[in-house]
Amino acid sequence: MSIPILNYSLSTHNHRVNSFEYLSGEEQPKVYTTDNLPSSIEMDEIIWAAYRQIFSEHQILSSVRQPFLESQLRFNQIKIKDFIKGLLLSSQFRYLNYDVNNNYRFVEMCIQRVLGRDIYNEREKLAFSIIIASKGLESFIDILLNSEEYAENFGDIIVPYQRRRIIFQRNKGEIPFNLKTPRLNYGFLAKQYMPQLSWSGPVRRFRPQEQKPKSGDPALFFGMLNDISLV
Repeated sequence: MSIPILNYSLSTHNHRVNSFEYLSGEEQPKVYTTDNLPSSIEMDEIIWAAYRQIFSEHQILSSVRQPFLESQLRFNQIKIKDFIKGLLLSSQFRYLNYDVNNNYRFVEMCIQRVLGRDIYNEREKLAFSIIIASKGLESFIDILLNSEEYAENFGDIIVPYQRRRIIFQRNKGEIPFNLKTPRLNYGFLAKQYMPQLSWSGPVRRFRPQEQKPKSGDPALFFGMLNDISLV
């Protein structure tokens, strides 16, 4: 029996914010869509926007490109939604984001990049983390892409974008999601094969002990030279 997704409420820590969507005077993003039969140059911009949204500006490298998916999108064999799904399920996305983070951090990044908003609360993060643990990564991606929220905001032909253009970080001002560091926190160093050493015993100052040179040690030879020079 699979574990059902937990219920979570739509809430925010900042009660002065009117909504999760539009604020007057806030910069609105450019919408990239295939609705009006884009030209070759416009299609290049759409593909670039998709990479920038899903991989973030920190991770756009030649190695993350998916030529086959790009070709399918250019010839209208797949929709933008299919292209986004292909990027999310690619080995490069998994390596750069899933393999180096825990489920909680990964859920947060995917919601930001796929749904274009921050998580509502910790309960939402926990709910989707359980989905990843019980049903797998692909099921989690399908739930996001097939959600009513995604359909209402992006549908099949619009590249996801940050619906709230700015977020606030202490001592850093207001920055977009795509400029947030995608990886990784100190609580996850073990998965990066970086051991965390701890010592619970008394703290002692380390002092190297003198070691007498053994037979054949070059130190004996240099010691003999020093003795000769002093004669």
